[in-house]
Amino acid sequence: MKHLAIIPGDGIGKEVIDVGLKVLDAVCEISSFDYDGELFDIGSERYLKSGELLTDEDTDSLRKKDAIYFGAIGDPRVKPGILEQGILLKMRAVFDQYINLRPVTSWFPLVPLKREVPFDIHFLRENTEDFYMGAGGTFGRDRKDARVNVKREMYDLQIDLRTNSSNNDDFAFEIGLLSRKGITRFADYAFNYAKARGDKKVTLVDKANVCTHIYGMQRSIFEEKSKEHGIALEYMFVDAMAMAMIVRPETFGTVAVPNLFGDILTDLGSQLQGGLGMGGSGNINPNGVSMFEPIHGSAPDIAGQKKANPIAAVLAARMLLENQGYQEEGEMLRRSVRDCLDKGLTTPDLGGKLTTDEVGEAICRYILGQKK
Repeated sequence: MKHLAIIPGDGIGKEVIDVGLKVLDAVCEISSFDYDGELFDIGSERYLKSGELLTDEDTDSLRKKDAIYFGAIGDPRVKPGILEQGILLKMRAVFDQYINLRPVTSWFPLVPLKREVPFDIHFLRENTEDFYMGAGGTFGRDRKDARVNVKREMYDLQIDLRTNSSNNDDFAFEIGLLSRKGITRFADYAFNYAKARGDKKVTLVDKANVCTHIYGMQRSIFEEKSKEHGIALEYMFVDAMAMAMIVRPETFGTVAVPNLFGDILTDLGSQLQGGLGMGGSGNINPNGVSMFEPIHGSAPDIAGQKKANPIAAVLAARMLLENQGYQEEGEMLRRSVRDCLDKGLTTPDLGGKLTTDEVGEAICRYILGQKK
């Protein structure tokens, strides 16, 4: 019996997680997998009523679970960043979910590329450091003690906001931080993951030609780990990687990428495989509680209309099953998605005419049909 925390969240999150749970129930009927799910009221509605985001009581309860199944957060009534930082990013940090796994697979015929060459890229996004740590601030004209010192090899610049009358401006800054510990465990996970997949290389994406300090250290540690694990290391600048994903996605397998760039590239990847409704992801702590979710947002413009594509949530459930040791059941969910696509049993975003629930029913029928 697996003990799961269920957090539907906001908007279409509730609709697609409901489908995902029905799919998991179908899996329970035909396999040894079994679970109980505890529903957690974490999201915009609670925040608007009580001002609570992710509480200590929440984290204490979630820590006792085997895994978390998460829908989406986001509400136009809440200022951008509040829910994301106070719930999603905090959860990743509290549970030290330092790997974000996002597969990008060629789900033909949805792939918008002209060449029908199969690809299966597995992005490993570092999930707790880089520019997503909230290390930043602002310097205003009214701050009498505001002073910024910036030292680089090329120059030594001092901006004194008390006396700099030439611009008399406001400033904002955000700092990206990488630790040796964080990079080392990220690299170890990436090379072990590549080895398990049978990949002969790891592609490390960065912008080391501009951000020389943090990504320079990252490259140095990845080079050491490449030799230690006996797996080749390939470098790609993030802008070149974005172009390469369009023209030769089949040349990539295991891809390691820092937090900010990973967020951007995996959204590009989701479009390559048919849209945001096709992308599942896992926020993984190899030794603790991991969380699985579709990569799309809460889509308030279509919430309640039963138009949402539930496949991303089903693929997130697949990742949850595999993470919990149920590889065959996870593969069954992949085949069920393939069956729906082959038969055109899809929601309008994929050119179909079915509702969210009807797609879920089709997936459940396929799964139940596998019963021996």
